[in-house]
Amino acid sequence: MNHLIKNINDYEKALARIDSIFDAKPGTSEYDELELLTTLVELYEEKQFPIDFPDPLEAIKFRMEQLGLFQKDMTPYFGSKSKVSEILNGKRTLTLAMMRILNSELGIPAEVLLREPDGKFPTSYENVVWSNFPVIEMVNRGWLPKVDNLKEKSEELIRGFITDAGGLEMIPASYFRQGGRGRYNPKMEKYSLVAWCLQVISLSKKQKLNTKFIKGSIDLSTLKEISRLSYFENGALLAKEYLEKQGIHLIIVPHLPKTYLDGAALLLPDGTPTIALTLRYDRIDNFWFCLLHELAHVSLHLSDTERFIVDDFDLRINEIDDNTIEKEADDLASEGLIPKQI
Repeated sequence: MNHLIKNINDYEKALARIDSIFDAKPGTSEYDELELLTTLVELYEEKQFPIDFPDPLEAIKFRMEQLGLFQKDMTPYFGSKSKVSEILNGKRTLTLAMMRILNSELGIPAEVLLREPDGKFPTSYENVVWSNFPVIEMVNRGWLPKVDNLKEKSEELIRGFITDAGGLEMIPASYFRQGGRGRYNPKMEKYSLVAWCLQVISLSKKQKLNTKFIKGSIDLSTLKEISRLSYFENGALLAKEYLEKQGIHLIIVPHLPKTYLDGAALLLPDGTPTIALTLRYDRIDNFWFCLLHELAHVSLHLSDTERFIVDDFDLRINEIDDNTIEKEADDLASEGLIPKQI
C-alpha cells in the first residue's frame, strides 16, 4: 500500500501487513514499507480516533489531589467560597481570567482548560480592565448577548465585540488614557466611549456603500447643498442618502451614560469616512449643526494620522486644550448653514 488510508478496509489491510513484516530488518525494502505503513496508520488514527482532552473540571480536581489542595484552598483562584463550590460541582463555567491563573499557578495546560489542540489564551490588551466596560448597558441595548454571571465574563463578551469591529487597534490608544482629539470632555467615561466607538465601527462595516469616497470631494459647496435639505420634512433621511452616494456612512448610535457625546467623525481602515451622531439633544438645529460640523472634520481633518475625532458641543472652544480643529470645523459648518454675509 503506497497511498493514504481512506476507509476501514484500507486500515485493516495496513494493520495486517504491518503485523506480517513487523520484524523487518533496517535497510531492507520491507523495513521501508513498515515505516511508511506505520505513518499512514498514525495519520488515519489521528483523524478518525482523536484523543479527547480531559474535562477541565477533572483536570482541576486531579491537580488538587496531586498538590494536596482542599476546596477552601481554591478561593484565590476562583474568587469566593461560593464560586469554588459552584465550579467544582459543574454549576458555573470557568472564565478566561480563572483559566489564566490556573495555568500560571497550578500548571494546568491551556489546551486542557480551553479544550483545544495547541490552545493558547488570547493575547492580552495592555492596560485594559475588562470589567470597566458598561456590559450591563451594552446587553440591554442588544450589543452583547445576555449570559449568566455577566460581569465575570466581561472579557469573553467584549473580545467578541471587539472582533466584530475589527480589533481594538481601531480605537486610538489615547482614548484609554488622557483622552482624544476634538471636543473631548475630561469627565467622559473612557470605556463607555470606546464601547460606543466600537459599535459605530461595527455598524459601519456591516453597511455596504456602492460609491467609494474620493478624498477632497467634500467642500463648502457640499455643506451648503446638504444644508438645503433641512427644508424638507424628511431632510435627515435625504442627507443620509446624499452622503452614502458620496461614499460616507451616516450612523446614529445613542450615547452611553457619562460619555457627554454629540457626534464623531472617523476614518475606517479602507479610507471610508463615517459620521456618527448620538441625537443626545433631539432638536432639529442640533442635528444639522452636528452633521455639518462632523462633515467639516471629514473635509479638513481626517487623515491616516488623524482617524478619530469626537465632540461634546456643550464644551465651548476656550474649554478645549487644542481648539484649532474645532474652530475650523465650527467656522466651515456655520458658513455652510448660514453664510456670514447673510
